[in-house]
Amino acid sequence: MAATRDQIAAAVEAVLPAARADLERLVRIPSIWADPAHAADTEASAAAVAELAGRLNPASVQILRAEGGAPAVVAQWPAPEGQPTILLYAHHDVQPTGGDELWTSAPFEPTEREGRLYGRGAADDKAGVMTHLAVLRAFEGRPPIGVTLFIEGEEESGSPTLPALLREHHELLAADVIVIADAANPSVDTPALTTSLRGLVDVVVEVSLLERPLHSGVFGGPVGDALTALTHTLASLHDEKGEVAVEGLHANSGTDAAAISVPEEEFRREAGLVEGAEFLGTGTLAERTWHKPAIAVLGIDAPSVAQSANVLLPRARAMVSMRLAPGEDTLAAREKLAAHLKAHTPWGAQVTVTPGSGVAEPFALDANGGSYDAAKRAFSAAYDTATVEMGIGGSIPFIAEFARTFPGAAVLVTGVGDPASRWHGIDESLSLAMFGKGVRAEAFLLDELTR
Repeated sequence: MAATRDQIAAAVEAVLPAARADLERLVRIPSIWADPAHAADTEASAAAVAELAGRLNPASVQILRAEGGAPAVVAQWPAPEGQPTILLYAHHDVQPTGGDELWTSAPFEPTEREGRLYGRGAADDKAGVMTHLAVLRAFEGRPPIGVTLFIEGEEESGSPTLPALLREHHELLAADVIVIADAANPSVDTPALTTSLRGLVDVVVEVSLLERPLHSGVFGGPVGDALTALTHTLASLHDEKGEVAVEGLHANSGTDAAAISVPEEEFRREAGLVEGAEFLGTGTLAERTWHKPAIAVLGIDAPSVAQSANVLLPRARAMVSMRLAPGEDTLAAREKLAAHLKAHTPWGAQVTVTPGSGVAEPFALDANGGSYDAAKRAFSAAYDTATVEMGIGGSIPFIAEFARTFPGAAVLVTGVGDPASRWHGIDESLSLAMFGKGVRAEAFLLDELTR
């Protein structure tokens, strides 16, 4: 006889203490795949996840990788006769800390404060890993539908070998429903399905004005310098309201942005804006964050103030990053950005624009149909409030790859982060209360999908 929802909820509550302890164990492993110095740690992280999965009697558990890629864990619980299969995705690699000394507590020593667990990866995305494992524990390793657990190891590096991994193991990873547990909710009390993500491109722009450095007193006035020319070029990327000024870019007035109100004071506090700083652009905060392009200058190659001298610099360069609205053509947008930079470089300076390594397609889905409806029911029951649809201003490049590789599968983008989680930032944290609700929601989802 199938378990009731109350029985499933009780089973989830019973496994949460051990799941939290194992989450702390994973957070202690500094699996920063992007840093070669932590390659062994990433291997250890994969081994730990495989060991945890292996306790739950899967038909198979293995560590896979594409050539040159990070270790990924894949474990399978075959579907009972007539039941669908769900792929549960998360990633076990994490971002660099950004400076251990800046954290309130050590980034790889999980610490609880006021109901939140602090540590690098506590939310992004080892909470996703343990959400999946806790659900399987609640079902005692006998889920009511087929489950394929797929824990990637290089998401924070842009998942460069994921397409090859999906091709090489297509049959192994095929599923009817794919759950991507790598997103967030608008608050700790409100569950969400992420229905749109912005894309990403970046370029390096270099401005040359002189053959060599010149004395700023002897030549300054009639002769300009490359750094000043570059700053003029970069300043042209926004208009007086802070809107992106690159012509021809797409903007999308998604219904999710209209449905969710983001309080300005809360947004300002979470962003850490200094007193008097203004928001850029127009429209609601949700529209500006989820459905309009955004441009940021991520770095400039120029002398530091301490190393500066009275010379006119011959050349200067900058890394420019652009987020793209859902519906945008990624490569065409990059060409528009390059054309703008070239057209707005002053004083006849020479300018070159080189594509950077960052490329991520924007993504949008219509969250309607049987699997989406089942997810909304499951999440609403677990959180005891209606499930909302929302966008995310960031980019998750591999979601479009999953959709292309498995076109018949419903893709559900979920997660247990919230605006206070500070993903990629200092003092990343996880709401432990929301973690419990997230596990319960996913367990209810497996039950809802049972035929």
